[in-house]
Amino acid sequence: MGRKNKELPLLERVEITDAGAEGMSIAKVDGLVVFVPFVVPGDVADIQLYRKKKNYAEGRAIRFHRLSELRVEAACPHFGVCGGCKWQTMKYEAQLEAKQRQVRDNLERLGGVNCDGMRPICGSESIYHYRNKLEYTFSSRAWLTDPAARQENIWGALGFHIPQLFDKVLPIERCVLQPEPSNDIRLAIRNYAIEHGLECYDIRQHTGYLRNIVIRNTSLGHWMVIVVIADEDTSRLFPLLDMLRERFPQITSLQYIINTKLNDSYSDLDVHTYAGTDHIEEEMEGWNGGKALRYIINPKSFYQTNSAQARRLYGFVAELAELQPTDTLYDLYTGTGTIALFLASQAKKVVGIEYVEEAIADAKINAQRNGFDNTVFYAGDMAKVLTAEFIKQNGRPDVVVTDPPRAGMHERVVAQLLDAAPRKIVYVSCNPATQARDLKLLAERYEVRRIQPVDMFPHTQHVENVAELVLR
Repeated sequence: MGRKNKELPLLERVEITDAGAEGMSIAKVDGLVVFVPFVVPGDVADIQLYRKKKNYAEGRAIRFHRLSELRVEAACPHFGVCGGCKWQTMKYEAQLEAKQRQVRDNLERLGGVNCDGMRPICGSESIYHYRNKLEYTFSSRAWLTDPAARQENIWGALGFHIPQLFDKVLPIERCVLQPEPSNDIRLAIRNYAIEHGLECYDIRQHTGYLRNIVIRNTSLGHWMVIVVIADEDTSRLFPLLDMLRERFPQITSLQYIINTKLNDSYSDLDVHTYAGTDHIEEEMEGWNGGKALRYIINPKSFYQTNSAQARRLYGFVAELAELQPTDTLYDLYTGTGTIALFLASQAKKVVGIEYVEEAIADAKINAQRNGFDNTVFYAGDMAKVLTAEFIKQNGRPDVVVTDPPRAGMHERVVAQLLDAAPRKIVYVSCNPATQARDLKLLAERYEVRRIQPVDMFPHTQHVENVAELVLR
């Protein structure tokens, strides 16, 4: 039998001083940094530690003595249990200040970047109902805080994973991040499943029928619903899809996926269209009064989750790129070509590169539908595609836009950019820490000038950042 963990202390009347990483807030007690979730700078509370290391500790607030002036009431009924929106009780202006500091701290501390050119963060006009995509999980193991509810629940749950517990799902009654009828669609699926005995998937035993649902929408009023099942037998699924089609005429694309694998990923699986189209469409206002662009969004397509903020983000990219009509533009990690096509009217030629083949197929369709004949798109591993020979064939880039995943750019990609030496690089990042690392490498030949943080995800710690790099 293992040794029982030593009981950790209770810290009394601790003042929360700042917002920190991963949605936590920060307190300092006798030189020890304490990370606490679901509190706001200015709160004074008793903190029960549950983890203690040499230089820091983690704890939870169990009693409040004073509430911060920065506090607001949470709009979500699941706040404090659901793993998302950890800053929902913090005034939005304070959230923006914290994100601006996060970008500056990372760039200065990790990248040695001079941040004199940093602009004020661009906040989101909508702080609720701004998401155009949500994914929910079915689980035979519901996370319920009410003992009576635990006794009554024999079906399971449809909702979000509890952080750090891969098999526990919190049943969601109402999420305030996506507009209606998102909640109504999810609850209709849940109620139908309970009434008709459709079992939730058990990820430990690999049994059950229903695995996931994905709900997507666009500003044009298009809705896509994808239901993922764990069995080849679709006879029990189709009546559920019929119910959705009849009850929600807003659904323009109704799809399903059969996933018999041991994990929830579906990027390698076929998507079957049950009703409507196999895609939805989004429209985005063009740059500088240019024509509006239309993008198709397929079930596996990436599209920025906050559509309104995506337009502002791309506007900053266009502004910082300062393209000339004779320029060749490279758009690295192009996805479905959203940024590439947003900028295509400003350049002579646009070259897009992306790892996901389906995304490149969408990019080519989007280019054709929007009337651009000056774009070419390539699928493949960025570190292997972007070579000296590739640049020789496609032309040396005058400007490069790069929007890598959270891990940042591979060192070989950075090296190739340094060798190609475009006059300007516009670096879009969803992770200021890895962006700072890459900027430090690029500092060999580039100077960072203008910096523009953008808040894509209110109530979370996540922040997007755009940096302009000019060849020395």
